[in-house]
Amino acid sequence: MDEQLRHYEAKLAYETDSWDLKVALEAGENVIVIDARSAEAFLREHIPGAISLPHMTMSPETTASLDKTALVVTYCDGIGCNASTKGALAMTRLGFRVKELLGGLDWWKRDGHPTSAATNSDSGADCGCG
Repeated sequence: MDEQLRHYEAKLAYETDSWDLKVALEAGENVIVIDARSAEAFLREHIPGAISLPHMTMSPETTASLDKTALVVTYCDGIGCNASTKGALAMTRLGFRVKELLGGLDWWKRDGHPTSAATNSDSGADCGCG
């Protein structure tokens, strides 16, 4: 039983879902949402308020202006894309407290939450996971 408790506690410590993220954002909690896909994928569509920080570019220099006391939530397209995992690993290595968004942008939209787009491109062929 102790092993099972540790397993579920660990999952909740390192993962979040779209409902919990939406509630945290609406409550004004100190959360930084990072789209870990390519900048092009971010421009096509992203979670409102998210910042584009592709996992391949995460470094002390590119994250210097980010609040280290905030909870960082990384996401990508979802199933079949691991940019959020790569981003979570990179941000954790950089000293941030991180959770990965389960299901990414796909599950965010399936749960009925809004998205933003900076361009009108309909091209979704490249997930931008890198």
